Amino acid sequence: MIDGEAVLLGVDGRSDFDGLHSRQHDDEVQFYAFDMLVADGDDIRKLPLSMRKASLTRLLARRVDGIFLSDFEHGEIGPNLFRHACLLGLEGLVSKRSDSRYRSGTSRDWIKVKNPEHPAMRRVAEAKRRQ
Repeated sequence: MIDGEAVLLGVDGRSDFDGLHSRQHDDEVQFYAFDMLVADGDDIRKLPLSMRKASLTRLLARRVDGIFLSDFEHGEIGPNLFRHACLLGLEGLVSKRSDSRYRSGTSRDWIKVKNPEHPAMRRVAEAKRRQ
């Protein structure tokens, strides 16, 4: 069992949230995997993220059609990587502790930082104004 996200990439290589939700391009949607929860029938959620990522990397090295390994970096690169993601117009980053167990929902072991200039943030602000 793999945790990930369905993504529709625009011609510029960036995710197209509105295009994905329009359902007009379903045949172009790709799945980006970022964690592995079950391997060979064994629940591995209690293993550290670093071990689950290694298992996922080995599995996807076999080139599973339609599933791509979501890029991830190691180390103390968060601020510089976030600035670069914003310059590219990406939505943001999720950072997780490499020694953390898998837990659905929010956790003290991970943080999501969003680009304030991304269209997704404008949609959130507009929805709040309408309330």
